[in-house]
Amino acid sequence: MTGKAGLAEAARSLLGLELTAAQRKDFDWYAAELIEWNRRFNLTAITDPTAIAIKHILDSLSCLLVMRGQAAGRVIDVGTGAGFPGLPLKIVRPRIELTLVEATGKKVNFCQHVVTSLRLEAVQVIHARAEEIGHWPDHRQAYDWALARAVATMPVLVEYLLPLLRIGGRAIAQKGETGPAEAHAADKALRLLGGRVQQVVPVELPTVAESHYLVVVEKTAATPDEYPRRPGIPVKRPLG
Repeated sequence: MTGKAGLAEAARSLLGLELTAAQRKDFDWYAAELIEWNRRFNLTAITDPTAIAIKHILDSLSCLLVMRGQAAGRVIDVGTGAGFPGLPLKIVRPRIELTLVEATGKKVNFCQHVVTSLRLEAVQVIHARAEEIGHWPDHRQAYDWALARAVATMPVLVEYLLPLLRIGGRAIAQKGETGPAEAHAADKALRLLGGRVQQVVPVELPTVAESHYLVVVEKTAATPDEYPRRPGIPVKRPLG
């Protein structure tokens, strides 16, 4: 499985998603730019084009297993890194309003480069920590979807994501093989923060041996004003 054809075939098989020629071109350019920038700025440990296609782009698009039918809405990607999963989702669902949040400046710069170069509209790239943006009035309880991939353990992650969601909104945590156990471990944190695990969806990526999961959390009640706690505290003292 190589290059654009491999990604298109995998997206069709896993998601029933037919990538357009323009989308395939955008993803090919995105992967090439990630490799080029990575030579200078160390943005990712995954540098092979085929691995980028599957482990970054297709893995990001796997969120559509849960978001299927959601062509629009406000989406925030917390700890986006080099733009995953938010930017691949924006490329195939251009009507979503996307906010990318990243604390590392070089990764913020790369994301902005991709947004500008691909002329992606209704995308905001914010250089901030999750604990900060969760208290900003324009973002608190403002989103339909809050996404995170390889950011933190579930008890920590839900403290980052739930304050950003409107009641009825959903968070998707992209997890490896520990996903189901982490979902269970977040029970106390979820009760405090106004959420519940809605489902845990297994994802089998081609050529990837490890099981992946989408842990889906529904926002059921307002998050108390004191959360998220100040930067660094959620990791040092996880709820639960």
